[in-house]
Amino acid sequence: MAAVVPARSEPAPRAGAWRWLAPAGLVLALVLAYANTLHAPFLFDDTGAVLHNPTIRRLDSLAIFLPPADGSTTTGRPVVNASFAFNYAVSGENVWSYHALNLAIHAAAALALFGLVRRTLASLSLNLSSFNRAAAALAAAALWALHPLQTESVTCIAQRTESLCGLFYLLTLYAFARATLPAVQPPPGWSALTPTRWLALSVVSSALGMATKEVMVTAPVLVFLFDRTFVARSFAAAWRARRIYYVALAATWLGLLALLFLGSGARGASAGFGLGVTGWTYLLKQGEAVLLYLRLAGWPYPLVLDYGTAVGRPDLLFLGQGLAVVALLAATCWALVRRPVLGFFGAWFFLILAPSSSVVPLVTQTMAEHRMYLPLAAVVVPGAVALFVRFGARAAWVLGGAILLGGAATVARNADYRDVATIWAETVRRRPDNPRAHHNLALALHRAGRLPAAHGAFARAVALDPAYVVGHYNWGVALLADDRVAEATAAFVTTVRLAPDHADAHRQLARLAEQGGRPAEAENHFNAVLRLAPDDLDAHRRLGLLLARAERLGPAEGHFRAILRLVPADADAHANLGNVLLLGGRPREAIACYEQSLRLRPADDRTRENLQVAREGLR
Repeated sequence: MAAVVPARSEPAPRAGAWRWLAPAGLVLALVLAYANTLHAPFLFDDTGAVLHNPTIRRLDSLAIFLPPADGSTTTGRPVVNASFAFNYAVSGENVWSYHALNLAIHAAAALALFGLVRRTLASLSLNLSSFNRAAAALAAAALWALHPLQTESVTCIAQRTESLCGLFYLLTLYAFARATLPAVQPPPGWSALTPTRWLALSVVSSALGMATKEVMVTAPVLVFLFDRTFVARSFAAAWRARRIYYVALAATWLGLLALLFLGSGARGASAGFGLGVTGWTYLLKQGEAVLLYLRLAGWPYPLVLDYGTAVGRPDLLFLGQGLAVVALLAATCWALVRRPVLGFFGAWFFLILAPSSSVVPLVTQTMAEHRMYLPLAAVVVPGAVALFVRFGARAAWVLGGAILLGGAATVARNADYRDVATIWAETVRRRPDNPRAHHNLALALHRAGRLPAAHGAFARAVALDPAYVVGHYNWGVALLADDRVAEATAAFVTTVRLAPDHADAHRQLARLAEQGGRPAEAENHFNAVLRLAPDDLDAHRRLGLLLARAERLGPAEGHFRAILRLVPADADAHANLGNVLLLGGRPREAIACYEQSLRLRPADDRTRENLQVAREGLR
């Protein structure tokens, strides 16, 4: 990379077809690479993002911009949530439209990167012809887009957060480049936007990105650095020329702060301090993570869906990895001063990784391949350009081979996503010490009816992590479904011992105790459920019936009245309340309850008989 020179106008290449064939070929290559994912099932975070997300059920509702504040994938990310609502309107819980939109987003991001690199190369004094500049940009975009490391961000539906944020990030930069580096003429017949409008589009894209994922917080900083490196050649000159734009761009941070505030800090359920992971141990783990990401950028094997939640230890290995990353950061800082272009790519890599690879723990995943969605460009773009600078058009043969290999590896990796059991079996094979991987494999095997293998995987999950609350509970559910009641009870008991506020486990134990003829035990667990979930209708109903059978009529009446306060049209509650009142010698009140129940459910012969008994009691 050479020094930056002022932007200059460059005539369009003679081969006008190149303008259309290059991006069309890139999109076609992506379609071929991801065609085998259109029917890949929901998995992992997709459950919270789509299957259990009530806010995406109606496209015509403002609720689509108010995702659940439960710390799940869509919390505080209304743009992503709205995109899922669009998919739900198109195909419900059929996965094809979700995958199709994910692929379209990725293709658009690849085109944005192509345009950004091509326009930026035109601003540099490089020993490259116009055609080679375009070829280098296309090769860089194709290497990035077809790299198998991108499969998690594209094929996993919930990771749309990463790819959609990446698209807005690239569009923010591209629109800025279009406004400030008018080096490539638009195709004939295009009415080019004015620089001011391109800058406005850059701000809009930044705002949308802030509403997509928190990593967008670094975009204004990177744009300012881009300006200094490729356009103004100093921070002071960049500020003098475009201070109004930068104020507007910085204002998009306010949108992100507002979303965090409106979510009441719900993202803190999965990120932040006080969640059992210290900033120091998480930071140590990030040394390993960054070096892994760089290795996978060059040699993307093996790829792993879930690396688990393990953190670093203050031993020589982790400290050595941390020192290696510190050395890379120091080299980036040096390059920002002495070799600005190379420094920019180093800053691109570290800035975009910073929100997830810092001292702030992300406890749900301490390493994840999807975090490399945008940082990968900082590796492949300078590499592709350097080859063209060194070898000219001959570099196309080397890069073409790399692109073909990357595309083939992407197709092969996507085959692992064909069903839930396959991808989790592959994850277990790569990370045998990951309890969550064993647990998710167990769930998939149990749904597939492979019961012995499923219970073996559950056992392995809780053996690896005896305090794995979700593992114990879901194993109990699976055991109960297989009529292994004693073992299921033991699993639920372990769950409430580890997590006394686990309402679902208390609910299961209450029902098992009720069925086993242990009313006192059932009452205790039902009371625990209602302490944790006061509006649980089923717990009120079952406990009311349990108390009525024990002739504890006053408390039983309270539970049935609680149901009616929540659901006044509950015919069962009216009938059960009538029974309690009748047993308590209050036939007139019982009659009113029975009559209301029959108005709601006229065909209930049992309630009609009880009504007759109550009327006779008044004679």
